[in-house]
Amino acid sequence: MAERLADRLVNGRDRGFVGRRTENAVFAELLGRPAGAVVHIHGPGGVGKSTLLHHFARQGAAAGRTTAWPLPRELGDDGYLASLAGTPALLLLLDAADPVVEDPAIISEHLLPALRPDALVVLASRAEPPLEWRTDPAWHGLLHPVRLGHFDRTESGELLRRHGVPDRNHGPVVEATGGHPLALALAADLWRQTGSGLLRLTDSPSVVHGLLARLLETVPSAAHRGALEACAQVLVTTEPLLAELLDVPDARDLFDWLRGLSAVHCGSRGLSPHDLVRRALDAELRWRDPDRRAALNKRAAAYYQQFFDRGDTTRQRSVLTDFAFLHRENQSVAALLAPLLDGTAARRSLQPLGWERLTVLPAAERDLPALYTMTRRHEGGPSADLLTAWSTDPAATTSVVREPGGPPAGYSTTLTLGREAGPAEPADPAATAARAWLLDGSGGDLREGEKALLVRYWMSAEHYQDASEVQLLITLRLTHDYLVHRPPALTLLPFADPQRWEEACAYVDFTRAPAADFTVGGRHFGVFVHDWRRTPPLSWLNLLSTRQSAADPWSVTAPPPPQATRLLSHEEFAAGVRQALRGLGRADGLARADLLRSRLVVTRTAGDDGGNTAATLRRVILGAAAQLEASPLDRRAYRALHHTYLQPAGSQQRAADLLGLPMSTYRRHLAAGLERLTELLWRQESEVG
Repeated sequence: MAERLADRLVNGRDRGFVGRRTENAVFAELLGRPAGAVVHIHGPGGVGKSTLLHHFARQGAAAGRTTAWPLPRELGDDGYLASLAGTPALLLLLDAADPVVEDPAIISEHLLPALRPDALVVLASRAEPPLEWRTDPAWHGLLHPVRLGHFDRTESGELLRRHGVPDRNHGPVVEATGGHPLALALAADLWRQTGSGLLRLTDSPSVVHGLLARLLETVPSAAHRGALEACAQVLVTTEPLLAELLDVPDARDLFDWLRGLSAVHCGSRGLSPHDLVRRALDAELRWRDPDRRAALNKRAAAYYQQFFDRGDTTRQRSVLTDFAFLHRENQSVAALLAPLLDGTAARRSLQPLGWERLTVLPAAERDLPALYTMTRRHEGGPSADLLTAWSTDPAATTSVVREPGGPPAGYSTTLTLGREAGPAEPADPAATAARAWLLDGSGGDLREGEKALLVRYWMSAEHYQDASEVQLLITLRLTHDYLVHRPPALTLLPFADPQRWEEACAYVDFTRAPAADFTVGGRHFGVFVHDWRRTPPLSWLNLLSTRQSAADPWSVTAPPPPQATRLLSHEEFAAGVRQALRGLGRADGLARADLLRSRLVVTRTAGDDGGNTAATLRRVILGAAAQLEASPLDRRAYRALHHTYLQPAGSQQRAADLLGLPMSTYRRHLAAGLERLTELLWRQESEVG
């Protein structure tokens, strides 16, 4: 019988497996035991943990074990675990690239108690076994840690030989790579594609650069080369994004080709090249075709921005990270984005980045002692006491950053500030200084009904406010909230070291506001501010996109402050709508409309209308009217509006006649149309700032 495709894959993987003699001996000994065990394979990315896991599965099946590869979600499924409970000689394999699998409690408290005593569990992870497993006497004799490192010279030569690389070429490659399995895989890729000798290189980064130069010479076509270059410009490549970057209707074949390269990792969100390969591709493209490089980045930014333009909340959070990655080379924000690059070049991997394992959740009462201790350590007792005082105030919202099952790795607390302090608001110098600046007409000029957001606390347990995975995640989460939800009128962001972050804040349009600075416990904090009324979220995103693609980012200035807006009551706004409708049919009928200084108009007047507020008002009114026309329930009301104001019949009687309605019915429809149109426009007015 012909060999099945699945069998060919398994057999091919088994034939390609080399080395790991010590690890194989440990596993073989455990296979022969009657009692069960937990094997924990750990080591840096790219050293072959998943490959060893598959090899163990093959060995277990040959020894008569029943193998199972549960999905992360199945670990919490009692029905699935019950199906395993009666399985004798079970070999359970877990590749811990998912936070659920990385949670020690899921393994020790939920999974293991459901299995028979003879079950053998093999877990592959980047991290070493949890401390509680290594120190708890209950795990003694059950846990068998296996740390993977680089191949030795013999194993490296065996890998290259199995891929057809002549022995005479092994020495320089093994010496250059230090036996790193991923670098050796790149060398094997090169040999398979070229069938020729390898370059002599002196260190691991140079190996990758040299291999890349050869790979670019032997890709199947210019389109494939372009796909590689495009993949290197973005954090994660999906098939639709690749099509957008290459400006082609269908990128399926190119995407599948990328996925088959050993230098490209296929993760849960898409494809990511090994970082050394990414850097080499990017450097080569920057030198060879800087215009195309700029065009690729511009297309990527436009692709990400569309999810915010059309309100696609299911994609916004993930693509915001991808959008931030485009700014990684700007020196102003490079430190903040450093966690996206995951360490030094010599330790790059194709595994999920550390910050991707972190989550942001609302703080629970049980978190407060840890947050108090964290704050006291970094900012002193008075600041920590104020955190406790804010913890019960409704104006404060605290979010905790942590790995699943772990202690808080950091947190942020935001305060929603109006013109007046709350009845039990703590006497906090930060809130006092912020509100004083906000009420100053030459400062924040916070108007009645508007709210400002003060990021009162934000820190990493280990790094405080220095660049870190926690700081990056807090920044991205706050940014996501600005873009997705109704933003505050202003955001105030304090830094313990404001001078260090001044350039980064200026790049993202947060300006220094010394009048809002404050001191707590002898520690001074400098405050930066962004005015969302002046530069609303989508305009702000467009500003960053333009700066990212500009040769000189600082030549791209933020939009000038709009003319003063007026915060209208609902009654004033409704009167303004009626006034604007009466002037809609005349060429200059909106020149002095009361709504021209409304937030509805001022915050939208840019770009398309060239600063013409009357044109903006006309466009907004007609857009709202079109919504009425499209709604079956509002269509009769729309017709009355249409013949009275949009395409006026000349008099209400003529409008009624055109509609074939008695005057009383016509007026009822017109009143309903005015009410619905005002409601739609007022909703837009209320969502601004």
